[in-house]
Amino acid sequence: MSWAGRLELRYRSEDWRDGGRRSVRHDRHDGPLRVLASLYPEAPAVCHDVLVHPPGGIAGGDTLDLDIDVAEGAHALLTTPGATRFYRSGGAPALQTVDARLAPGARLEWLPLEAIVHSGALAENRLRFTLAPGAEMIGWDLLALGLPAAGQAFERGRYLQHLELPGRWLERGLVDAADARLLDSPLGWDGQRVLGMLWFAAGGALEATRVEALLDAAREPAATSPLAARAGATSPHEGVVVLRVLAPRVEPAMQLLAAVWARWREIAWGLAACAPRVWKT
Repeated sequence: MSWAGRLELRYRSEDWRDGGRRSVRHDRHDGPLRVLASLYPEAPAVCHDVLVHPPGGIAGGDTLDLDIDVAEGAHALLTTPGATRFYRSGGAPALQTVDARLAPGARLEWLPLEAIVHSGALAENRLRFTLAPGAEMIGWDLLALGLPAAGQAFERGRYLQHLELPGRWLERGLVDAADARLLDSPLGWDGQRVLGMLWFAAGGALEATRVEALLDAAREPAATSPLAARAGATSPHEGVVVLRVLAPRVEPAMQLLAAVWARWREIAWGLAACAPRVWKT
């Protein structure tokens, strides 16, 4: 039996106490994909939402569709309580799509925990973030192939990753378990089985001084990380800054991404890091 889930999230900024603003979520869902709760651990202006998928994983034939709209002045932080798991398929692909639109002045933090691709999986993960002028976001994507710590290698299967910021940045790559040149070559994954990306994006060109500050804030912790030899930060577009890292396990890659996320938040928005509590449970 295949599962189909769809979740629509709409964030608006509304008047709050003492002349402040509050980001409010409205949602509709169909199937096993929903929001656990809206939390405000740092301020009413920043809405933290935890996305849950009760079946616990995505198998062949399953589809998950997340549609996000962040209105002017609203700020949403989205995460998950655990890893997204793509399980072995009997022939049909599993598909997850995220389509987000940010209005002028909107902010989005897309911070799900890692995606684990089990051996035998046939999966696609499509992410699309459309930013209007004045909108900004921080997002990450952490991909783990197999379960190395449990001795379960990614021996067969395919995973297609599509990450798009229309008009600014497009990443599209197919990871095939049979492609040893990609997975084991020093010019590819170099034998590592975890790939992480963290990006800061704006709906327009970033000032050069801001780009340099973001790059420095990524390069400094990367240089002192155990993953220094396999981490690097670049600006592929005048409105995008990207940190990439390869690792043998999820934990060191996640530590680096979280450290840079905290720095970027402070530099770009003047906000202290406020890690979702669910990351510690």
